[in-house]
Amino acid sequence: MYLSGDNGASAEGTIHGAWSAPSFQNGVHEDPEWLLDHLDDFGTAKCENHFNVGWAWALDSPFQWMKQVASHFGGTRNGLAIEWPGTITDTGRLRSQFHHVIDIAPTILEAAGISAPDKVKGIPQMPLHGTPMGYSFPADGPSRRVTQYFEILGNRAIYNDGWIASCFHGRVPWIRMQGFDFDGSQERWELYDVKNDFSQSVDLAAEHPELLAELVEMFDAEAREFGVYPLRDAGSRRGGELAVPHVLRGLNTMTYTSAHVRLPESTVVRLKNCSWRISSELVTDVEDRGVIACQGGNMSGWSMWLDEGRPHFTYNCFGRDITTVSGPPLGPGAHLVEALFDYDGGFGQGGELVLTVDERAVAHARVERTVPVVFSISGETFDVGTDTGSPVGPYRHDFKCSAKIVGVTLSRLNEPGDAVQAAEIEGLFRAGLSTQ
Repeated sequence: MYLSGDNGASAEGTIHGAWSAPSFQNGVHEDPEWLLDHLDDFGTAKCENHFNVGWAWALDSPFQWMKQVASHFGGTRNGLAIEWPGTITDTGRLRSQFHHVIDIAPTILEAAGISAPDKVKGIPQMPLHGTPMGYSFPADGPSRRVTQYFEILGNRAIYNDGWIASCFHGRVPWIRMQGFDFDGSQERWELYDVKNDFSQSVDLAAEHPELLAELVEMFDAEAREFGVYPLRDAGSRRGGELAVPHVLRGLNTMTYTSAHVRLPESTVVRLKNCSWRISSELVTDVEDRGVIACQGGNMSGWSMWLDEGRPHFTYNCFGRDITTVSGPPLGPGAHLVEALFDYDGGFGQGGELVLTVDERAVAHARVERTVPVVFSISGETFDVGTDTGSPVGPYRHDFKCSAKIVGVTLSRLNEPGDAVQAAEIEGLFRAGLSTQ
């Protein structure tokens, strides 16, 4: 089986496109004049670029809309090719049956001649909701999947027997943190006969109001049965009883060692929108070098590192605003190297960065802005003793530390206010969604 995508083309790269993916993932649009000046960087290792909205629409044609907009096929419909030598003999032909990604697993199980287990290691399993597609292999014909709902961030639809009712909730994908009321004035249910209108180009809501009302009621029933409610969009509350449990909740400090490599960002003490301290206990020799600890990559992150015995700390904001402070060479023996950040307050604002060695300040710099939500959703991680991803600072990949690292402690020194915390939670959700 070959499925050509997991959603429609993404319009998250904003109207003008993006040089630094973490910029739009943090809700920051880049200046178009700056983008033009750096056009030659696109497609190179210098940036993590993303095409603009226009390209997303072109790539999703002939459908309306794009990724995130689950109400319309531009956000959801992808081609599927299936090959089974000796069984599928009608090769090179098209099938018109309507199916959904949840039908793939049941199709594989059916082809293998096995059933999904009721229990796994004593744990009862949810039933598979999909419809096997094997009946479509011999010939085209009616679809056995009759009904399917869709919903992402309030954009919702219901397909039933060749018709689909679609409701675009109101927020366009390139505006990251915006919310609307459900059933508000910006919403309007549309109706399409997709048996005869492949691209949802003719809205028949006015011609068939009774059918539309029936389908809207059907969406409500499906949503209740399959746990779609409560509907949430980019502005919906995600704290309190709606919060997802987190292993680090309530922890503001943690010590890591060189055993901690390739840790996902969400599993490490969060140093955003607050004052913080990064402390490393080292035993050095002469002219040690390498990364003591880092998080993120060349498009956003921080790194504490050594070069020819000198300690450095680099803060990287969106690959553009890069601040490095440096201290004098460390002599042989035990040392405490710390980076302290005194935050201005607010969301993604700046502060004062100080590098200390053995509790004595050795360097200072002003950081004008910081990354408010996420350093990377592209595979960059937290590492102690090396930098396994793209380098945060001006050093080579996998720059292993030759000094002995006793431990590296990350500490949040204060907490942001409720409004900033809410923006963080929503931003993390939105950033995560953009990886889908």
